[in-house]
Amino acid sequence: MNREQKAAVIEEVAAEIRESEAVFAIDYRGISVRQAGDLRVRLGDVGASFRVVKNTLTERAADQAGTAELKQYLEGPTAFAFVRGDAATAAKALAAFRRETRLLEYKGGLIGDRTLTAEDIDTISRLPAREALQAQFVGVLASPVTGLVRGLAGLVSGLATALGQIQEQGLIGDATTAADTPESASSADDAGSGDGDGEGGEDTASDEGVEPGATESSDAGTEAEPVAPGDPVSEAAAAEEESTDEESGS
Repeated sequence: MNREQKAAVIEEVAAEIRESEAVFAIDYRGISVRQAGDLRVRLGDVGASFRVVKNTLTERAADQAGTAELKQYLEGPTAFAFVRGDAATAAKALAAFRRETRLLEYKGGLIGDRTLTAEDIDTISRLPAREALQAQFVGVLASPVTGLVRGLAGLVSGLATALGQIQEQGLIGDATTAADTPESASSADDAGSGDGDGEGGEDTASDEGVEPGATESSDAGTEAEPVAPGDPVSEAAAAEEESTDEESGS
């Protein structure tokens, strides 16, 4: 590889580093050409690529891309998985390949500005994929709205049921009759009170204001008018009348 070819490779690797969401450094010892081809297909399906480059060229590419942190992994055979899509999905593809072949060892990597350890990559491989996380997030956002709608629907349904039961029991009709009753009841009370006042008035008039003996009539059976108690004129007239009756009787 001449100088120009090396410069082209450095530029390509630097561009891949800059365009990647995450970069995983992998020890690829023991992998065959066929297995490497299979891994490239799997990673390509999830928006990632697998590339083996000489460490000296990768080191210069890391400097050019401003990611000097990657240089610490450039010891021994090192390949890179450049992830342009979902990091968790790419890590899952690598993890599945490792389980099947018992090859590949994580060295570390980068995700954004954060340096990853081998354990971090293994943890990422166990995370839900981005689409699953988005679905869960949407479900969390939608759950209060769904609960509110269900609650309102239950409230309306319960109110309709209660009104139906009231109507079936005739409580609505009774309320209408009760609304008309006060007027008729008032009329009946007025009529009753008139009759009672008449009877009571006669009793009162016959009992009050009568002196003992003042209402005794003459032998002819005529009744004397009642004398108001404490009225001198009336008392004198009554006494004179009694005297006249006595003289007539004698």
